[in-house]
Order: sequence, then structure tokens, then C-alpha cells
Amino acid sequence: MSPETAMKSVGGEGGLRLSAIVPVFNERYLVLEMLRRLLAVSISGIRELEVIIVDDASTDGSAQIVDAVAAEHPDRVRVFHHDVNQGKGAAVRTGIEAATGDLIVFQDADLEYDPQDLAKLVAPFLEDGADAVYGSRFLSADRRRVLYFRHTLGNRLITFMSNWATDLNLSDVETCYKMIRGALLKSIPIRSNDFRLEIELTSKLAKRNCRIFEVPISYSGRTYQEGKKIGWQDGLKALLAIFHFWMVDDLYKQDEFGGMILHALERAQRFNGWMADAVRPMLGSRVLEIGAGIGNLTSLLVPRDRFLASDINPAYLAYLENLSVGKPYLEVALLDLEKDSGFETVTGQFDTVICLNVLEHVQDPVAALQRMREALRPGGRLVLYVPVGPWLYSSLDEALGHRCRYSAESLKSELEIVGLQVEETRPFNRVSVPAWWFNGKVLRRRSFSRIQLKLFDLMVPVLRRLDRFLPWPSLGLIAVAKRPR
Repeated sequence: MSPETAMKSVGGEGGLRLSAIVPVFNERYLVLEMLRRLLAVSISGIRELEVIIVDDASTDGSAQIVDAVAAEHPDRVRVFHHDVNQGKGAAVRTGIEAATGDLIVFQDADLEYDPQDLAKLVAPFLEDGADAVYGSRFLSADRRRVLYFRHTLGNRLITFMSNWATDLNLSDVETCYKMIRGALLKSIPIRSNDFRLEIELTSKLAKRNCRIFEVPISYSGRTYQEGKKIGWQDGLKALLAIFHFWMVDDLYKQDEFGGMILHALERAQRFNGWMADAVRPMLGSRVLEIGAGIGNLTSLLVPRDRFLASDINPAYLAYLENLSVGKPYLEVALLDLEKDSGFETVTGQFDTVICLNVLEHVQDPVAALQRMREALRPGGRLVLYVPVGPWLYSSLDEALGHRCRYSAESLKSELEIVGLQVEETRPFNRVSVPAWWFNGKVLRRRSFSRIQLKLFDLMVPVLRRLDRFLPWPSLGLIAVAKRPR
């Protein structure tokens, strides 16, 4: 990926905007010098630096110092004050909500981390299409202050356990220097109010399959006499947090394009594998995927001679762009089934169009099917998955934005209207029907609990083998329709 392409994928034009979030709590002796160094830094590829200071109810005069700095630099510095002390995680959360940068980085208010190292963190975004970059205190660096052995040992233990849970190979999970794409970070719910933030964020970035890089940084740690705040209690909390965030998949904020239930379903990796195994034999060598989301199925269906993954959500398109790095056969495009725009560029180019869990969302399904038909070569096939069983329509469907639940007959009728010949329909996922009916029809829930989804996904290898023996109708239907020659 060229620097120009990488920069465009992050969101910048002519250079990126960087937001530095500075949580402050009782740092009157150091915060002024740290801010002076931060504001003086010059970073290649960064056109503008925005400093967001969050004073977490300091009682030593730090609040007055940061207010004075903001008054001196009104175009570059903003200050937010908490009425009561809430912790680093809460301060960072406030800063994230206020940040406007293409990239966001965390900067401690003391002098342990050198702002000159920020240039090292920016480089992987410009050169490698990074989603997040960690500044590691344990990789080879120019300098590192020698301090507590037991503290270092604790850091390495926490990093080891975090890596075991996330399957990453980080060298320093507890580093303050974490730089992340702004749009990505704003889409992640941060629940931790304290230093567990570091574990939570790493777990969620890993579960969202983000491209994470590490770079070496210098580190001038403080002693406890000099004001170091983190203690053994925080280490114990971090270890417990590793287990908590390994179990819990709380990865996305609500957005206008779907909802958290959709994202939770996307995290069901074993279920996605089952779906991919079901549709893979039906695909040709040149494939257009409609509604690819964050690419969970896309990554299971490539490589192909050509694979065009499309969606309407800008955040998803950014994910797909990153997924395409190093895959010359994988392209990404904005295609909306409810609009003609964009489809004229793909007319007659594909032997397969795959559209899973999308048709039930569009208001004019016939027009949508016509657009997908035109993208097919003569003899090409459309592979659809839709929810079936009108009797199952419930609060869950409403929350997902389902226009309807199809019957085999109604789907076949719509396909035939646009001149597509139905070759095959296949029931899919009988095992989920009781849970869908109970949660949606009886309890009137609008989402599944994360524990339910986690347990279901763990059981998929067994359930998928039992599925065809169950006597009741399925939750969904896979249909294959051909464009006549």
C-alpha cells in the first residue's frame, strides 16, 4: 500500500489530523512541560495536532494550569473537566467523544513518554494501512530508564495472559502510547473507568480483526516517590479484565446502518464458517458480494480470480479496504441495492453475485434483484440467504430492520419477476428456531444476550451436524437463481 493510499484510507486529504487525548489527575509539577513538548512536536504526514485535555477532578492546581495552556492555544487545545474523579478510562472516554482527528493517540500527563516518538507511531498508518499502533517499551529503543524489576515482570505477565486470550503477540499491552484510527476508536464502546482500559481496548481491537502494529519507543518511568500511580491492585484488576473481555463480545456502538445485534452475530465465527461452507460450492471465480459488512464471510470465501466486496456503511468499507491489503484479487466498492448509482460500473462482470441477509432490509426487493441480475453475466448465478417463516416474525426482526420474513414461494415469485430461474432452495439453520421464537415471540426481546450468542457459537460444530435431522422448518433459506443465457 502506497503512503497516498494509506493516508486516503485513514481519512486525510493533504495530511492527517491527529488528536492527542491527555488525561490529567494531580500532575501540576509535570503537565505544563509535557504539554509544551507535545505542542512543539512536528510529525511527517500530520497536518494538524489537536490536544484534548481531560482534567479528572484534580485537587492540586492542575486544572488551572491546563486552563491557562488552553487560553494560550485556543485553536489547538481544548479542556474538559470532570466534577468527580472517575479514573483514566473515564477520562479517555470523554476525550474520544470530543476528538475530531483521523488518528487518536493517548498521552499521559507526566513525562514518562516522549512526544517525539509519536512520529514512529504515525508511520505504520502511512505505510502499512495500520488500524492501531502500540508504542512498546520493551522493544529495542534508543533509551529506557532502568527501574523496578518486579513491576516489569508484572507487565510481562499481564501481556502474556492478554496475548493468550487475544492470540496476539504484543510485547507491551499496558503501554500508554496507543494510536488508533479515529473512526474505528469512536465505534468501540469503552466500559472501563480505570487502567483496565488498556486490556479492554486491546481485546476489542483483536476481536475486530484489526491490523495492529508495534514500534519501539523510549521510556523514562517514574518512581512511586516521583508520583507513579499504578499499583499491584491495578495488576490484579487487569488479570481479571483479561478473562472478562475474553468472554464478553461488546465490540460496537449502535450506528445508523444496523445495530449491535448484527455486529454480535458477525462475531459468531463458527456460525460464519458454517454459512461459508454452505455457500462456497455455489460460487464461481468472479464474485460480487452485496452487504459484506466487516468481511467476516468475505475472508472465508477468498481467494477468487476477482472478488468485489461492497457495502453502504463507511466504517465497514474502511474495514474492507484494510482486508484487501496484500490481496490483489479483492476489491471494495460502495453499492446500495436501493440506488442505481454504482451498479452501472459492474454490469455483466460477474459469474456469481452473493447476497446474504440483505434482501429483507430493502424496501423495493424487485428493483434490488434487477440490479443484481444486471451485474451477472448470462448464465451467472445469484446466491441469496433470507430469513424465512412469516410466523416467526418478532421483535428481533423489528430490531434488525427486517421488512419481512420470506416464504419459499414469495422469494421464488420475486426472482421470477426479474427473469431469474430458481435452480435450488435449501433450508439453513433449524437449530436456532426455538431460541429465536422464545426470545422474540415470548420474551419480546430486541437482541440476544452476549452469553447466549457465545454459547451458541461454541456449540455450532455439534449443532450443524444435527440440523438436518430436526423436524421443524428452518430459520433461513439459501436460494440459487440463474440468469438465462
